Amino acid sequence: MNRSDLMDTFGVSVNQASTDLNRYIGMAPGNMAYDKSARTYIRGTEFQSLFLKPDASRYLSQLRSVADGILDRDEAWMGQFPSYDAAPTPARGVNAKTLRSVVAAIRRSEAIEVKYQSLSQPESRWRWIAPHAIAFDGFRWHARAFCLTDQLFKDFLLSRIIETRGTKPSGVGADADADWNDQVTLEIGPHPELSDTQQKVIALDYGMRGGSAKIPVRKALLYYALKRLGLDTDPSARRPQDQQIVLLNGALLDPRAKAQASAYRMEG
Repeated sequence: MNRSDLMDTFGVSVNQASTDLNRYIGMAPGNMAYDKSARTYIRGTEFQSLFLKPDASRYLSQLRSVADGILDRDEAWMGQFPSYDAAPTPARGVNAKTLRSVVAAIRRSEAIEVKYQSLSQPESRWRWIAPHAIAFDGFRWHARAFCLTDQLFKDFLLSRIIETRGTKPSGVGADADADWNDQVTLEIGPHPELSDTQQKVIALDYGMRGGSAKIPVRKALLYYALKRLGLDTDPSARRPQDQQIVLLNGALLDPRAKAQASAYRMEG
C-alpha cells in the first residue's frame, strides 16, 4: 500500500496519508517495509496484526455475503478479492412490508393478524400470531410466534405470510416459550468407521478438540440443526464417507428435546 491507497479509500489528504503511515510505522516498526523499486509499502516478514485479529470465518463470511449479493463489494472491508463464487441458494420471497410488520410486532410485544398459506391446508387463512423472535434454519427465515388459534408456539415461514393487517396487545411473551429459551448441547465426533487419518481430517473440518465438538442449540431449532448436520437419521443408513460425523451424546439428550425435534412445530 502507499499514500494514494489511503487517499482513495478514506478520502484523506496527502499530508494526512503521510502522517498516518508514519504513525503506524512508529507503532509497529516491523509490520511494513518500503519497496523502493515498487515505490510502495509491503508486508514485513515479521508482521503481527496490530488492530484486527485475523479471523478466517469473518473473511469467508464476507466472501459468501458478496457472492450471494447480500453485501456489495464496496461495503466489504477486504481491499483485494480472490477469485471466488458460491453454490447458489434459491432466493426466498420474503416481502419487505411483511418483514417490517413482523419486526414491529416483536418490538412492540403485539399480536399481528396474518394471512398464512400452510401446505397442510388447501387455502390460505387469517390467523393471529404473537411473534417474539426471528430465526434462520439454514435455508429459510421464519418467525417464532405463539399461535392464538392453536394455542402453542410455532414457526411461521416469512415467505408464506401473504398479507398482514390488524395488531393488538399480546399477553404471551418470549418468557413463555420454553423451547426457545432452553438449550441442549450436541456433541459430535468423526464417524467411527472412518480410518484414523480420515477421522483426523474430519476433526479439523469441524474444529474438534479431543475428538469431539460441542454445539449449543435452542430446543426450538434442534430439528433444523440435526437435519443440517445429517444427524436426523440413523448413521448406518449412509456410508461413513457421506455421513462423516455422528452424535456422541444422543442417548443423553433430554427425551423431551428429542421428541420436540421429531415433532417440530412448523406451520406448513
